[in-house]
Amino acid sequence: MAAQEKVLTSSLETYTVETGERQTILQEDAHFEAPNWSLDGSYFIINQKGLLYKVSVDGSSKELVPTGDLTKCNNDHGISFDGTTLAISNNDQIEGMNSGTSRIYTMPLSGGIPKLVTPLAPSYWHGWEPNGKTLVYTARRGTNWDIYAIPFDGGKEVRLTNSPGLDDGPEYSPDGKHVYYNSMQSGKMEIWRMQADGSNKKQLTDDAFSNWFAHPSPDGKKFVLISYLEDQDDKHPPMKNVALRLYDLKDGSIKTLCEFIGGQGTINVPSWSPDGKKFAFVSYMEK
Repeated sequence: MAAQEKVLTSSLETYTVETGERQTILQEDAHFEAPNWSLDGSYFIINQKGLLYKVSVDGSSKELVPTGDLTKCNNDHGISFDGTTLAISNNDQIEGMNSGTSRIYTMPLSGGIPKLVTPLAPSYWHGWEPNGKTLVYTARRGTNWDIYAIPFDGGKEVRLTNSPGLDDGPEYSPDGKHVYYNSMQSGKMEIWRMQADGSNKKQLTDDAFSNWFAHPSPDGKKFVLISYLEDQDDKHPPMKNVALRLYDLKDGSIKTLCEFIGGQGTINVPSWSPDGKKFAFVSYMEK
């Protein structure tokens, strides 16, 4: 008899920083990823099977976000600080390329036609500048994966990192002065910070874990990150033992918040609630 096929269960959860409470908002026997929290706090945006969906904050409704011809959206998407514009990374159909075809688009959150921002691929969006003028993203140019910035409506991209290892997950601080990112520059995956122009790079974490995706809180005093409990080199696989941890920028202390099965898709993109009291994430389970 053939072994029974495992069913993947995805759970959209929120974590309340003050109390440590985890609340399940949406659970499906299906694969979805990467929640963003809306500016008004009323819904999340997730990606599922190449499309984007709005999920109400109480989980009672789920509706398709119209993205036009973009039907292969990946888990790098996010809402501008003023709540008007959505950045989308889509795995495009590009002649002569079978993989690495992600490019970045923007479109009005209220609906409209997506506008191509990065003609070059692969490019994966990760952060909006607070004033809305610039996007930061990770991209492979040649053989190197580095951090780049580009005007939100397109133009010349500016390279912010230039190290031989993977640089990924860039996100602006709320005041726009810094960019947080994860990098293999020290020989293993750790969280770094640099000035918005790419200068003054500083390593912030240094421990036994693989540390990814630093998301600064709205008040800029801390950031949440995802840590693989076993070193994954420069990989970011799904279905691993991970922890969400909170880094205090005042004293550099790190607090473990919760542990579960996750990784790719858990917290790829900004997901803090507007008031900074909670953040959203996705956990996974096979049954």
